[in-house]
Amino acid sequence: MCNQIHILVVTQDHVLRNMVECSLEADGHSAHFVSSLEEGIDASAQGRRLDALLLDAAAEEWDEASARVLIERVGIRRVCVLAEREDTSWQTRTDTEWIQRSIPKPLTRDNLERVAVWLREGAHGIARANPLVASGRPTPYLEALEAHSFFLAACPAMLDLHKNIRKLAGVDHPVLILGESGVGKEVVARLLHKYQAAPDKKFINVNTAAIPTELLESELFGYEVGAFTGAVKAKPGKFELANNGTLLLDEIGEMSPLMQAKLLHVLQDGTFTRLGGRFPQRVDVRILAATNVNMETAIAEKRFREDLYYRISTFTLLIPSLRERREEIPLLMEQMALRGAASAGQESPTFSARLIEAAQEYHWPGNLRELRNFVTRLLVLQDEDSAYKQLRAMTHARAAATNATPANCQTPIPSSASTGMKGVVNDLKHEVERTMIREALLATGWNRRRAAYNLHISYRALLYKIQQHGLSA
Repeated sequence: MCNQIHILVVTQDHVLRNMVECSLEADGHSAHFVSSLEEGIDASAQGRRLDALLLDAAAEEWDEASARVLIERVGIRRVCVLAEREDTSWQTRTDTEWIQRSIPKPLTRDNLERVAVWLREGAHGIARANPLVASGRPTPYLEALEAHSFFLAACPAMLDLHKNIRKLAGVDHPVLILGESGVGKEVVARLLHKYQAAPDKKFINVNTAAIPTELLESELFGYEVGAFTGAVKAKPGKFELANNGTLLLDEIGEMSPLMQAKLLHVLQDGTFTRLGGRFPQRVDVRILAATNVNMETAIAEKRFREDLYYRISTFTLLIPSLRERREEIPLLMEQMALRGAASAGQESPTFSARLIEAAQEYHWPGNLRELRNFVTRLLVLQDEDSAYKQLRAMTHARAAATNATPANCQTPIPSSASTGMKGVVNDLKHEVERTMIREALLATGWNRRRAAYNLHISYRALLYKIQQHGLSA
């Protein structure tokens, strides 16, 4: 069986052994049971194939030194801990960076099936053909999430981020996730939820910027019959639906002042009232917030309440942009291609070295979202040569715009005495804009729709600017 996983289970619990054996082996996997880490080390020395390790937190003689020896000898990149929900002692008994996932006890078949899927996806994925391992750099970390998404950490900044996620997973306090647009803030939020909550607990994401202010209140808090015209039946809000689970307030930096005040009240006492309701309701929800807004600037400009900021930012996670972790781009492209090809029933492609190099040189202003779109187009069109030329053209266009200085602008700089500083700045702005548009059009062979996409502006805006700047093919 090509997807068979060989699992080493360290436990002294015979009931646990029987459940694991019946569940995993029924799915075609192989489980080998030992009572201690020392026995596991002996098993690995006998040449037994081991792809994953399940550690029972209740097992005796579970120390950091033995755990490290076993993991390094077997080369396991998937480690799970089986522990009671209230038992956190295992977190202090060994370096938690080795522990990839914790599984709550008492164990259920559903949990074991989830673990089997997770191990099957992870044990054969990132370990193969990994250029970072060969170079002696830290071993990358990969975890599959829902809807074909995944979390990957290969550079020091992302590995540190993962450590912090592990630490905050069991802390029932708000977490503010910061980062540029498309950098993967929802992925981090889902990982926090996955580590903390039971599988049956809900994760609900609300994009507060995409919902008009007059509708956001009813979306978050729900409403009763007759609360407004058209409210013919009661509807629960996101806070109710996420009770005992996790609620992600995405793009919270764009929330209106009115809704900020209402949200602050809910976070302070944990109660809210439906629109049209008479009685408050209490909920137990883990609040996560995410934004690409500079919160210090927003507070200084009175666009965001300072008291709400301190309420949601008990802990803060900052996700680096893709250009700050270029060494991860080959691995990210590989994983995106694997998942995209699998969903389309295709074979995963192998990217050439020149395409990888071009991808690492590009700036990726759209971060992971832009990279995913690029890989998707590559899978559909199957034209690596065009994709390579597109990356090079966008890189050159950005370089041309960056290097556009007053010395090489076609329009001479007017004297500040005649036009003033504002006029000088406007002239330079127009010249840089003209240069960027001209380079983007040349790079795409005057394909205006593709140029607009590369410039991250609308097609109509590009047509207007072409006319404004007098550009022609």
